Amino acid sequence: MTNVLLATFNLMPEGEPGGDLLLDALSARGIEARWVCWDDPSVDWAAADLVAVRSTWDYQRRTEEFLDWARRTERVTPVLNGAEVFAWNCDKSYLVDLAADVATVPTRTLDDATLVGGLQQALAEWGEVVIKPATGAGGVGVVVAASVQDERLEGLTAAPWVVQPVVESVRSTGETSVFVLDGRAVSQVDKSLASAADQEIRVHELYGGRSQVVDLGAEEAALAEAAVAAASSRWDCDLTYARVDMMLWEGSWAVSELELIEPGLYLDVDPANADRFADLVLSRP
Repeated sequence: MTNVLLATFNLMPEGEPGGDLLLDALSARGIEARWVCWDDPSVDWAAADLVAVRSTWDYQRRTEEFLDWARRTERVTPVLNGAEVFAWNCDKSYLVDLAADVATVPTRTLDDATLVGGLQQALAEWGEVVIKPATGAGGVGVVVAASVQDERLEGLTAAPWVVQPVVESVRSTGETSVFVLDGRAVSQVDKSLASAADQEIRVHELYGGRSQVVDLGAEEAALAEAAVAAASSRWDCDLTYARVDMMLWEGSWAVSELELIEPGLYLDVDPANADRFADLVLSRP
């Protein structure tokens, strides 16, 4: 393993925040790596020993184009996790599948035909609900609603969607992210809102959230590893990397997202993740 391409997108040509740390960590292990935009026609993907999809944070807007690129690329060089896993993971309805194996935040699917009836059922069962684009990222298009007449529903993006209960603990405890490399939980970052009194439910820094490294919790690690193992079993493959986001639902941790495409490593928060990921790349055959 000597030549690795780290896939990013055109608004972040130098990669994810802290991306220079990953280049340095790979270089220290004798691996030449560089950031390249996944849609750059000048890139010779076949010349690389390995492609790691990292910060392709426009895939949700260009899903079919992105998946076509991933399928073409893996025909000529290995792509970590792989195109078919990406195709499954880019639609948040995967949480419905995952719920058969591990605790997840309750999730149902909606489209234009089922929107009203599905919302009424969800509201009757859960009270306030959150509707998310089935393919989305960064909290864009997330809408909270308390009734089918809620004016906030005017903010819905195009169907399909998933609907979930509003997990009240996100406003107090927040959300936690566990990084899983080669099936093993290796680190954890907790994310919280700037204020518990805030009605916002998105913990991203863009919306005023805060992130910090914490010790890896035993319960959180076990859930994260079980979620990755369940997905690995479904696809009969070893998933190289993942980030598992979770929230406290009814007193226990439950998976809110299983990120298998381009999970941010939070290198600017936990620089040690650069070495962990570089060791992972070095271990590839």
